Amino acid sequence: MGKQAAIVVWIVLGILACAVNAAGGAVKVGQKAPEIKAQKWLNTTGEVSLAKLRGKIVVVEFWATWCPPCRESIPHLNTLYNRYKDKGVVVLGLSDERLTQVAPFVEQMNKGKKNMEYIVGAGSNDVANYGVTGIPHAFLVDPEGKVVWTGHPMAGLDKAIEKALKDTPPKVEKKEAAPPTVDKKEATPPTVEKKEPAPAK
Repeated sequence: MGKQAAIVVWIVLGILACAVNAAGGAVKVGQKAPEIKAQKWLNTTGEVSLAKLRGKIVVVEFWATWCPPCRESIPHLNTLYNRYKDKGVVVLGLSDERLTQVAPFVEQMNKGKKNMEYIVGAGSNDVANYGVTGIPHAFLVDPEGKVVWTGHPMAGLDKAIEKALKDTPPKVEKKEAAPPTVDKKEATPPTVEKKEPAPAK
């Protein structure tokens, strides 16, 4: 191979490498969050997608059962779930592991003190779509589907959620008030005064 041909090959390889890096780069703040998928969703019914959650603030977190830092983050995520679930915030945990690995783990977590009540997706390949190279890693998605924060779930996610609630308030479904109930009082049965018969004269 001549010198010029070798230079051409290196240039082509360099272009291809840049293209791959650009395609697989991590999703950044300000970009639209890629759609999410999972083979099975736990702690919920039906399918879950960002399209269906449009109008909500969504935490998309990538984790695995074998990852110690991920397990340490679960109680914190569960606290955030309970704190903001009625304010239009949804917490999602995505793992690329099989359902046979994830389901027993979630079940065990829900039996102990460190509950894992938020939605969990098993068999998800979205870690590649988001360009995540280390876990746990979370993305905060605003009601319009745009990433507004990204990082470790225990390093600033709380403040990011509070800021998002102020800057881009989510749509919160108003719960209809239960109709007032009136205690039905049983009617008091009539009473008749018992009079003693007058003494005979």
